[in-house]
Amino acid sequence: MTTGLFTHPDCEQHAMLGHPERPERLRAVMQRLADSGLEDEMRVTQATEISDATISLTHPQEHIALIASSEPEVGTTKIDPDTYLSQGSLRASRLAAGACVEATEAVLSGKIDQAFCAVRPPGHHAEVARAMGFCLFNNLAIAAEVALQDPGVERVAILDFDVHHCNGTVDIFKDRQEVLVCSSFQQNFYPYRYLDFENDHIINTPLVAGTDGSLFRQQVEQDWLPALARHAPDFIFISAGFDAHTDDPLGQLCFDDTDYDWVTKQLRDVAKQMASGRLVSTLEGGYDLQALAGSVETHVAALLQG
Repeated sequence: MTTGLFTHPDCEQHAMLGHPERPERLRAVMQRLADSGLEDEMRVTQATEISDATISLTHPQEHIALIASSEPEVGTTKIDPDTYLSQGSLRASRLAAGACVEATEAVLSGKIDQAFCAVRPPGHHAEVARAMGFCLFNNLAIAAEVALQDPGVERVAILDFDVHHCNGTVDIFKDRQEVLVCSSFQQNFYPYRYLDFENDHIINTPLVAGTDGSLFRQQVEQDWLPALARHAPDFIFISAGFDAHTDDPLGQLCFDDTDYDWVTKQLRDVAKQMASGRLVSTLEGGYDLQALAGSVETHVAALLQG
């Protein structure tokens, strides 16, 4: 299988001193992919900025304009207690979303079979008209909308194993039966929105603080895999957050690299069985640099083994 790597160094321009979602995250990921030799096994593409027209598949023009107008000439601007813009943030966010869309289009065209997007800022907390939780645009939701415009794609699935619930993705697709959203997350934890939302195509998998990977695996087998079998998606998307790692400073779940290897292989195999192997994964959380880099290496290696 041909696997793409979509990224851009200008995603590092989005920066605020002392913030956990920092440029060093992307540097650590890219350095590990290079040092491990995995980058050499992938088709590397430098992302381009997404257009307003494509962003508007998911977000209203008012939201796009707010993000554009909030970027400061110097220093930083906070648009919620956790979410900021610096000079360069608009370009970084457009590149992050653009990478996910370009990866999706490349898979749909048959140029590649699957892809990983090494980008920042993350996206899964961005709701229809609200930036929050470090996220400005919902990168993967926009990509899913692009996929659904393809005549060969009727249903998609978005699987999210970040330590935080993907409230933004749920907000965008909560009434869209053609989009299955499965999210595992630390129970009673940020962002405290949509944690109890119930709909047949929204599968919430809360995990109490201290949970290790064994219960996560059981819940994926119990909740996600049957839902995927029922939904029969034509395209698989992964919101790959690695802040459920036991070494991560922001969460209290206790996953390790073997858990990321296992879940990646499960979802990769679902993609092969149901979606002709079509899969796009993108980086969400993960804030301990060593744990993040190792987890991404494990995730990408598992994709490449398919």
